[in-house]
Amino acid sequence: MSKPSKLHSLIQTVTKDVIQHPNDLTRHYTERLGVSRVAAAKYIQQLEKQGWIARSGPLRRPIFSPGYNRKVSALYPIQNLQEDIVLAKDFRPYFNFSPNVLSIVEHGFTEMLNNAIDHSGGTEVFVHAFQSQSYFALIISDNGIGIFSKITHELGLADKRQALFELAKGKLTTDPSKHTGEGVFFTSRMFDIFEISANGLKFNHDDNFNFDLLDESKETTLLDGTTVYMNIALSSKRTTAEIYDQYTSAPEDFDFSKTVVPMKLAIFGDEQLISRSQAKRLIARLERFKTVLLDFSGINEIGQSFADELFRVYANRHPSVDLIPTNMTTQVEKMWLRAITPKI
Repeated sequence: MSKPSKLHSLIQTVTKDVIQHPNDLTRHYTERLGVSRVAAAKYIQQLEKQGWIARSGPLRRPIFSPGYNRKVSALYPIQNLQEDIVLAKDFRPYFNFSPNVLSIVEHGFTEMLNNAIDHSGGTEVFVHAFQSQSYFALIISDNGIGIFSKITHELGLADKRQALFELAKGKLTTDPSKHTGEGVFFTSRMFDIFEISANGLKFNHDDNFNFDLLDESKETTLLDGTTVYMNIALSSKRTTAEIYDQYTSAPEDFDFSKTVVPMKLAIFGDEQLISRSQAKRLIARLERFKTVLLDFSGINEIGQSFADELFRVYANRHPSVDLIPTNMTTQVEKMWLRAITPKI
């Protein structure tokens, strides 16, 4: 493996460098790299052209600051780590956001880093943040047992893919004394793109698509622990309050009472949604919500037994839960209507 170039090594730290050395960056790089001031100045010019550095002030005594491209990374031991301190000390000073995007970034950063601290069972967590002209991306990766294995074991589930499905519903936590189980759900809807990779599975929520995706990727089987990727456009007008409002049932209801269930994630492998056992697996914990939007995007058809168990049997046993199917094909709608129509 070839040795990284001096320019590459500078790119890894340039965002912090210009904050810490706004007036003496040339001297700092001269001493760090062991090169002449002329050579250091050329490196700075290259970094400036690539958008890593901004220059202001007089020509002879310029003042340097971060450019539109920014990058900060750090590896932390998990023991005694505090997510709010990491955010305030090591990341927030190096990025620039509008107030609404800042609120979303802070929410996702602290929620996902806290999950790694409290739930991963790992010893280290890596945090990487990158900002371009148009978007901000955040990666939080731990070396624990993996979120889907953790949930499967703690809740006694039959399959890790079911753990992913339960996570997508929201209100799922293996430690209710510390967590409400709302962090992943709300964070996934605040960002434009949200991915969790662990235990050979990848969950993807993309705001540009109507349905969430489950990918059994061979690449993720090579990784230990859990990796969370979040991405949001710097121009986004979305707010945290707007997302919370979408999942409360009424203006006076401040509880997380509404959820969207991506029915496509209930399918394991090549199976179809036809049986009562599949429906029972799907309806686990739905009674924690007042309104459940069942998103049938990507589902062409369902079986009569599945529809009956979901829309008649479960609905009759839990009249306080409002099941609302959406994005139905003609066949799915027929099965739904057949299940809810009173039998004479």
